[in-house]
Amino acid sequence: MTKLGYMTKTVVAERYGGPEVLAIHDIPLPTVGPGQVVVDVRAAGTNPVDYKLYSGQMGDDPDALPMPVGMEAAGVIVEAPARAEGYTGPLKTGDAVIVTNVRSAYADKLVAKAADVGHKPATLTFEEAAGLLLTGGTAWHLLTKTGVGTNDTVLIHGAGGGVGLMAVQLATARGARVIGTASAGRHDQLRHYGAEPVEYGPGLIERLRALDTPIDAALDLVGTDEALDTSVELVADRARIATIAGFARAGELGIAALSGADDGRAIRDASRPELIRLAASGQLRVTVDKVFGLAEAAEAHRYLQTGHARGKVVLVP
Repeated sequence: MTKLGYMTKTVVAERYGGPEVLAIHDIPLPTVGPGQVVVDVRAAGTNPVDYKLYSGQMGDDPDALPMPVGMEAAGVIVEAPARAEGYTGPLKTGDAVIVTNVRSAYADKLVAKAADVGHKPATLTFEEAAGLLLTGGTAWHLLTKTGVGTNDTVLIHGAGGGVGLMAVQLATARGARVIGTASAGRHDQLRHYGAEPVEYGPGLIERLRALDTPIDAALDLVGTDEALDTSVELVADRARIATIAGFARAGELGIAALSGADDGRAIRDASRPELIRLAASGQLRVTVDKVFGLAEAAEAHRYLQTGHARGKVVLVP
């Protein structure tokens, strides 16, 4: 335990399965090591990878149970060593911060490496800040790997989701023209963020060709055959197509399949100060769709799994 003797209410998966396996446990906070800080969590962002981990899709080691859940949060530092250094500069007790690369964000307190903690912009609420970096880092990775920049036209499949809305804004900030696929009900939201919306479904290729513009790059965030086939049909250079969902066909099609492993982790981590800068300046906005309490984590995940969220789904202690 830490020198302050903290206990923490933490959402854990008691076994592998669906959202029904989630429960709140009172557990001692892990011992704080050198270069670590204790954060009083004000909000935690939910992400599809969270339920993929406890569902067993990514392994079902019984020794990992009960499994703490959640990889990003925002809160206030309540304990920090002297000369603690985060990715936006020195950290001290009382700082409002954003935390990533943890496995216990669904909690009222957590321990994190100082290197994974950065200062929260005053322009963001804690709920918004808790949803900034995982989706933002993924979008940054996609745009970096496909080289999207000024005067490019980029096609984003699934532009209305959490990663999609970030990718739209980041691509626009780079000077690109953005075409985003989404259901008709999300078109106004996409226009608001600077994208030209196109409805997915039968006839997608024809609707895109009717725009009469070459498409330089494509980002697949949904993994459907339609998204993958449309991308390789319309983008001449397959090195400028990347997916975060269509892993089964990526090799066959000769396109990049991106994850947070290996160099992807380095790219995403390196993006954090710039994402925070853009958010602080108002150039990057986080849309929070729904907020749930920690005790409603299972309900929040059921909603997240519907795919109908119009932005981030956030938990608050």
